[in-house]
Formats: sequence, structure tokens, C-alpha cells
Amino acid sequence: MTERHGTVFWSELMTRDVAAARAYYTAVCGWEWATMPMGEGDYHVASRGGRMIAGMMNLGAMAGMGGAPPHWMTYLAVDDVDAAVAVTRAQGGMIHREPWDVAGVGRIAIVGDPGGAVVGLMTPT
Repeated sequence: MTERHGTVFWSELMTRDVAAARAYYTAVCGWEWATMPMGEGDYHVASRGGRMIAGMMNLGAMAGMGGAPPHWMTYLAVDDVDAAVAVTRAQGGMIHREPWDVAGVGRIAIVGDPGGAVVGLMTPT
């Protein structure tokens, strides 16, 4: 296993009020923001001291998320996301989104642990 296997790797805020969230986390945490265009709208990357800390997306622009409440999503690093999905199934978890590739980022899956808590699994590039 690599050193980052099993560590919290990334967090994303999914919100319907990006402007208010940016203002809040800037005031509370001192975060700075960069915006990158994506297929489902802009992706906002928070940084502190030149280090990327978290991302943020407009929940209202995401297909299939109409009824979802605003929330933070945590991604855990794993050496092999496909193997981790197989283990999730074997341990009684649920696969919410099968693994997919994000260019320049890595391979990601969204799963639920056996108790129902949702988490992202990610093999970073």
C-alpha cells in the first residue's frame, strides 16, 4: 500500500449558493478561490497559503441532484478504486456511482459503507 492509501484526500462542498459559501469560507477560514469551467458548471478550488484545500460545486447545476441538500463530500485515497469497490460490495456496502476517470485528477467512485454513510473513493493520478 502507498503512504496515502486510506487517507482523507479531498473534500468538496456541494451548495446552491456558491457566492455565499465563498464569502463565508473566505471570512471564516481565510480561503482564496480559483474558478475552473467544467461540463456541469464552474468548479471552485479553495486554497490557503498556496495549497489547494477543497473544492466547491453548484448543486443546482448537477444532473440528478435536484432534491439533495447542500453537503460536504469527503474522498478517501485508495491504491485501486476498482478493488475498493469490490471490497465495498463484499462488506455489504452500496455502490452509488461506479468508478469513472477524471482527466488529471484520478479514478473515482461514490459508495456507501455498510451503515449507509456516503463517501468518495479515489485513486489519485
